[in-house]
Amino acid sequence: MRSFFTPSSPAARSPRRARRTTVAAGVAAGAILALAVPAMASAHVTVSPDELVAGDHGVLTFAFSHGCDDSPTTSLRITMPEGLASVAPTIDSDWTIDVERGDDGLVSAVTYTAVTPVPNGLRGAVTIGVGLDEDTPETLAFPVVQTCETGSTEWTQLAEDGEDSHSLDAPAPVVQVTAADGEHSEHAADEQNAEADADSGTVAASDPTAVVLGSAGLVAGLAALVVAVLAYRRKA
Repeated sequence: MRSFFTPSSPAARSPRRARRTTVAAGVAAGAILALAVPAMASAHVTVSPDELVAGDHGVLTFAFSHGCDDSPTTSLRITMPEGLASVAPTIDSDWTIDVERGDDGLVSAVTYTAVTPVPNGLRGAVTIGVGLDEDTPETLAFPVVQTCETGSTEWTQLAEDGEDSHSLDAPAPVVQVTAADGEHSEHAADEQNAEADADSGTVAASDPTAVVLGSAGLVAGLAALVVAVLAYRRKA
């Protein structure tokens, strides 16, 4: 006598239950990854903007929203790359600032120390004004050492050619430098010419000698016209 399972028997339902359990586990794992990836991506010290134009200047904001293994952040030490024409840390009442300079007198590193440690999960940010020249390299890396009440993290890794920086555990903030295009250069030249024209007009208007000479010439011209008219009438 052959035995068989009906569709409603428990033995027949167990493969379905197993498949449903597997699907549910996959969905749960996907949801965990979807939440974990943004969290991992945000667990960096970032810089904004991440692109500047050669020969220009800008204000860079270095931000973070995490500590060192949940420990509050006490300081950020940012190393300046070579190729910057100027560096000007921004005064902030939430941070004290220590500036280091190289033998050439240029700023080599800036350390921001928090007046009150920044708790994990809250955003902290510091800003630095930088100037670029025409010889500034295409990539500017700003290694950062984040010190916390317990421990520290060195954000100093740089991606190799063809490597995604997001795959690094502790990438350094990087700013790309683009060449000034013709439109940018032409706009700058137009501004300079406009300023020169405005300055020339201001100088001419404010020069009393020019005003006096112009008025004297006008008076002399009118006098000559009157003399000519009177002479013509006498002849007539």
